[in-house]
Amino acid sequence: MPLPDGTDELARSAARGDREALDALLATVRPEVLRQCARLLPHRQDAEEACQDALLALAHGITGFEGRSSFDTWLYRITANRARSTYRTLRRRWQREAGGVPLPDRPDPRRTSVVAGTRLDLLDALDAVPPDLAEAVTLRDVLGLSYREIAGLLDVPEGTVKSRIHEARRQLRGRRARAQRRRPRASGRSATTWCSPRPSWHC
Repeated sequence: MPLPDGTDELARSAARGDREALDALLATVRPEVLRQCARLLPHRQDAEEACQDALLALAHGITGFEGRSSFDTWLYRITANRARSTYRTLRRRWQREAGGVPLPDRPDPRRTSVVAGTRLDLLDALDAVPPDLAEAVTLRDVLGLSYREIAGLLDVPEGTVKSRIHEARRQLRGRRARAQRRRPRASGRSATTWCSPRPSWHC
């Protein structure tokens, strides 16, 4: 979903130190940031926590926006990184509270998505691949950015982006296959088992 008209100008003004523009920018982008966080964290409470983290990161980092990529592309990178970071924080919190007990394989609707997630959860899987691969595949397969947009955002050739995404998908498929071999076949797919919206992941 495109950001409202005038958002890029607000971002440029905020990057120059205009506090009123920054406040207006944060209010403008919040709905889209929350929507994007919800694509990674399906439970609203988790998505809202990640959204707040992303907006805080935006407020602190806006002076680093140089306009080399579009603002929405720049924002999506912050959002994806903060959603993954929030997930790791929530996961550590659960592990402390559970005294080291592994995350349950079956969803528990009384808890957050971190606790309900299976070991095939996308965010867990992304943590198992190198950060440059995880970032590229998240921007492409979760947030839907084009190869060209990702290349501009990461400041690497488009061919490098395609190579990273190909390798990330290969590693994620391998992780999923190994995990499935280690567990008995379930009668149905868990609602929280990760599966890319793109057919190339063969979910």
